[in-house]
This record gives sequence, structure tokens and C-alpha cells, in this order.
Amino acid sequence: MSNNPALISLRDVRKVFLTDEIETHALSNVHLDINQGEFVSVEGPSGCGKSTLLSILGLLDTPTSGHYTLNNQSVAGLAASERAGIRNREIGFVFQAFNLIGDLTVYENVELPLTYHSTIGRGERKDLVQDALEKVDMSHRTRHHPAQLSGGQQQRVAVARALVGRPSILLADEPTGNLDSKNGSAVMDLLRELHGEGSTICMVTHDPRYAAFADRNVHLFDGRVVDESTSTRIDDLRSDVTWGTRA
Repeated sequence: MSNNPALISLRDVRKVFLTDEIETHALSNVHLDINQGEFVSVEGPSGCGKSTLLSILGLLDTPTSGHYTLNNQSVAGLAASERAGIRNREIGFVFQAFNLIGDLTVYENVELPLTYHSTIGRGERKDLVQDALEKVDMSHRTRHHPAQLSGGQQQRVAVARALVGRPSILLADEPTGNLDSKNGSAVMDLLRELHGEGSTICMVTHDPRYAAFADRNVHLFDGRVVDESTSTRIDDLRSDVTWGTRA
């Protein structure tokens, strides 16, 4: 672990949902640090709070109580507009369902987050989009639409969209969940490459094969962190698992 301040720090974070006077404790007393350049996986059974945790990390939701620091800034109590600005600058999202816009081309989908950056001109946007697509080996598909791509290719475009603004951290919510094993492995290889180039990644997954790509595994149960462990090196597992190639 680095001796530098954590990129993300959660202290005693709780999330309670109220429905029909019933309290549901989605997260309870969560303490978590993610350092710059780490690859962290979050695992646990369905309903344990993984998606709630990722929503709070991504500033899509706010904790009921506790402290959340991102890049040395306290963000737990900010207004929605302030959270949106920080989210657009600091965080890239990769979703299970890809969430690409069907009417837009690959280029336009990846460019979209940059249109909210008033300081980035058209020429710089073009360079950033091209660089992101090259990183995911999709620069030859700029004029295609999502429906013309395989699932694995759509997820790689989604990764490019998450990367294009050069965020501080990538948050991946079951990024292989809608893919077969071949394409899932290809997307995980891509995330591993990005991590090797310096990207900070936090990924929710239910698959221990993919959790093994991470430096550290965080285990949730009933909304609490019950265990943290250093992951087995994925290279050590390759002899036991048949991995696909990129689609």
C-alpha cells in the first residue's frame, strides 16, 4: 500500500432506505480506502450492498451518515449539482448493460461525456476520443452504431467512454455480466491492461475468476465489510482456467 493519502476514503458510512416505515440498512459502518493505481474488487452475495456502495463511490447517491473523501475533498454532503460536476471530472463508469446510446455512433458515444466539459474544445475532444478508442482497439469502428457491434465490442466502447475524460478512477459494475466467457475474459484483459498503465479501478463482480484480476478483494455481507484480502495473481490461475481472446 502507498503511504500517500488514499484517493478514496470512506469512514463509518451507512446507507438506510425507508419504505413504508421499514428501515433497510443497505450499508453499515463501512470503512474503505482505495489508493491511486489500485485495482480493487468488491464481492458478496446478491443484496449485500455492492451496488449501493458503488453508487455512493460514484456520487450517484449519498450516504445516510459517515464521511466520504475523494481526492482529499469531502463529498458526502455536497449538493446534487456539485456532485455532478465532480462526478464528470473524476469518475468513469462501466455498466453491466453497456448503456450506449443507439442513435449515436461509436465516436459520438465516446465523445458525449466531453461535451459537458466547457473548457475542452473540439480539437482536443477529437484527440481524446481517438486516444480512448485506440486504447480499447476500437478506433476502426468509429462510424458504426452499437447495434452493429458484438456485446464484447460494445463493452469496450463503454470502457473508452469511461476513460475519455481521464478520470481519477474507473468504477465497473459487473462489467462482464452480459457477456459470454470469451468476451468477459477479453474485457477483463482490457481492464488489466489499463490498470497496468496506471488506471485506478474499483469493480463489483460475483465471479471469483474475475476478482482475481484485482490487487485486493473486499468482501461485503449484509452491508458490512467482513473481509479484505490480497488477490492471487491472475497469472498463477491461467493454468487452471481457459481464457478467451478479444472479440
